[in-house]
Amino acid sequence: MDKIAVLIPCYNEEKTIAKVIRDSRQALPEAVIYVYDNNSTDKTGEIAREEGAVVRKEYMQGKGNVIRRMFREIDAQCYIMVDGDDTYPMEFAPAMVDKVLHHNADMVVGDRLSSTYFEENKRPFHNMGNSLVRASINRLFGCEIKDIMTGFRAFSYGFVKTFPVLSKGFEIETEMTIHGVYNHMQIENVVVEYRDRPEGSESKLNTYSDGFKVLGMIFRLYRDYKPFGFFSILALVLAAAAVLFFIPVLLEYFATGLVLKFPTLIVCGFVMMAAIQSFFAGLILSNMALKNRRDFEYRLTLVCEKEERKRGQYN
Repeated sequence: MDKIAVLIPCYNEEKTIAKVIRDSRQALPEAVIYVYDNNSTDKTGEIAREEGAVVRKEYMQGKGNVIRRMFREIDAQCYIMVDGDDTYPMEFAPAMVDKVLHHNADMVVGDRLSSTYFEENKRPFHNMGNSLVRASINRLFGCEIKDIMTGFRAFSYGFVKTFPVLSKGFEIETEMTIHGVYNHMQIENVVVEYRDRPEGSESKLNTYSDGFKVLGMIFRLYRDYKPFGFFSILALVLAAAAVLFFIPVLLEYFATGLVLKFPTLIVCGFVMMAAIQSFFAGLILSNMALKNRRDFEYRLTLVCEKEERKRGQYN
């Protein structure tokens, strides 16, 4: 088991990967640096190997797939995840590691949005998207995470080995954040500086398509983690629609003593039944979610015991 593992997912980062590895080694000399090459068509893997990093391949395309492979294969007391595009200064990594190793943090978020992100990032829709995602998650899950989409994070062994990676692409950061918040894991924020990509280095993030994937991930995870809230909102919308269309039928009945819009009345009845079913579905699924929470706590205890055993073997 490594004490500190630096995880660098990469796809065509030959212009910056050498500097990221050197900066990582300077900031964390005791760390083992892993570079996972995600089907790069340039010299990313070759350069990383020359710089002394442990280079491995992930053949399924997408950042989420790379993170899944990293978390499965690497055992460490503390993990630092950083992008290979040289947008995050590694001098902030020791403070993040300290929070994991000495302050029991499960995840440490490298907060760009509280420092230089909005000045350095030249893509206005990315700025708006980050703010929207942050506001949505903090509102829906009742938390105060400062930066949802950052690629600069630190993790404990317990977080990594209990995190079920479902995402394939860039929505992985959103999934990590919601997983930590929902399971009441200790999440810390460290304000870090952000710098835009150097000239000649291109972002792999598509503002619109990846943005919609992130929003879809928030929707799905809210449905899965907060089913009572989700289905209660759905029940309220359906009930409001049923009542809204029923009012003219009722007023007409009071005025004439006749029901002339039987199709509308029937549809209103079915919609109200759907609202009632949605409400009770939320109740049932919330009990199932509570059971999943209990199971998760049990699995986390087993993982922590396993970590202690591994530490004893390597010490």
